[in-house]
Amino acid sequence: MGEIKVSPDYNWFRSTVPLKKIIVDDDDSKIWSLYDAGPRSIRCPLIFLPPVSGTADVFFQQILALTGWGYRVIALQYPVYWDHLEFCDGFRKLLDHLQLDKVHLFGASLGGFLAQKFAEYTHKSPRVHSLILCNAFSDTSIFNQTWTANSFWLMPAFMLKKIVLGNFSSGPVDPMMADAIDFMVDRLESLGQSELASRLTLNCQNSYVEPHKIRDIPVTIMDVFDQSALSTEAKEEMYKLYPNARRAHLKTGGNFPYLCRSAEVNLYVQIHLLQFHGTKYAAIDPSVVSAEELEVQQGRLGLSQEEP
Repeated sequence: MGEIKVSPDYNWFRSTVPLKKIIVDDDDSKIWSLYDAGPRSIRCPLIFLPPVSGTADVFFQQILALTGWGYRVIALQYPVYWDHLEFCDGFRKLLDHLQLDKVHLFGASLGGFLAQKFAEYTHKSPRVHSLILCNAFSDTSIFNQTWTANSFWLMPAFMLKKIVLGNFSSGPVDPMMADAIDFMVDRLESLGQSELASRLTLNCQNSYVEPHKIRDIPVTIMDVFDQSALSTEAKEEMYKLYPNARRAHLKTGGNFPYLCRSAEVNLYVQIHLLQFHGTKYAAIDPSVVSAEELEVQQGRLGLSQEEP
């Protein structure tokens, strides 16, 4: 139990990458927590947005690997926001504070939905250069909880945690996936009532993505073939919404492939970002780019990435 939390990689990450806390709203209680790693000279970094149960450190394996290859990576943890517009406005202020005009976003589950909503929110003055959507959805109605969304703030923390845990895998899984679930349960336990209530509200509040506002943004849809909280119908809807998106399929990985299948996820992230190498929107230090090496790695892992 808890293998990831006591692993050398996680301990190395926690001892070498500082957690920053930033306030950008008038309300001092709204605190963004983030890890910002890699070369500061990169002005269009990759930003990771976690799922309902996640904290910024659930992406520690992406931070370690990608910064080792020369990328600038930021992983976030949200303040308490109660609607999508409020979140988008706060996130825009955070990017202004970090002096980032354009970013690439990797969103997992709720993080993927918020990434799409932010791209939509800023479409007239674009701030999102590309999207990687991992186990993401485009319409909150798939959870059939829009009618309870406005009452989450009243529920005690143990009840909110029970709701979230209901979407975790309960059947037999391999040891790496079991470790990932244990780690996410631990992260879930670290979240307070208001944090959980606000995230569940954002996850279930009646809303959907307007694709015509973000159709020009390069998208990679990353999903798994085994059991996850996302229904087949929700996945199909994402494919329809982004007919030109690249598809990165993982045979297994459940709800948290970035933890239990990190090598594959990291490689797919590199493949997605490769199209921006050599431009001002590159997320990597140009002196360390090696497309040839990436192709060798891809062949070694035997990954397939579908073109639409």
